[in-house]
Amino acid sequence: MKKIGLLSDTHGFFHPRIPGFFAGCDEIWHAGDVGSLSVIDQLETLAVVRAVYGNIDGQEIRKRFPEINLFTVEGLKVLMIHIGGYPGRYLPKVRKLIEEHRPGLFISGHSHILKVMPDQRHHLLHINPGAAGNSGFHKSITLVRFKIENGRPSDLEILDIDRKKRLA
Repeated sequence: MKKIGLLSDTHGFFHPRIPGFFAGCDEIWHAGDVGSLSVIDQLETLAVVRAVYGNIDGQEIRKRFPEINLFTVEGLKVLMIHIGGYPGRYLPKVRKLIEEHRPGLFISGHSHILKVMPDQRHHLLHINPGAAGNSGFHKSITLVRFKIENGRPSDLEILDIDRKKRLA
């Protein structure tokens, strides 16, 4: 069993509640638009970090992380990309990747909108963790954590912080 912390769209901002919410996580996954390697450095003090780069990320982050990250954890195949869409509205490139690799979990960011949706057609769970940063139109800063055991995600929890109270 592994405990996973998931976030996206930090845009260089490291919220002070991240360490507490991700305490005890075995891995932290960042779904792009990191904004600054200092965010990764801080996350790495908490757990192993897997990430993808997003459309705002510069060369430092693009050299360190891929656009597409396909990996397996505890028997669960995971596909992560920053801009991917969601069930029924995947980008053509993403739909092709899903059909080719058949992940059980698809993670994307970019929209700044938290979404957790089953995709019955492709037999997977889609998670967009929303935005953990302070740039953009979103009203809430959101973080997700969950467990993976025997090839299945479970015990999904969400931290939803009013952006106006972002330091509380």
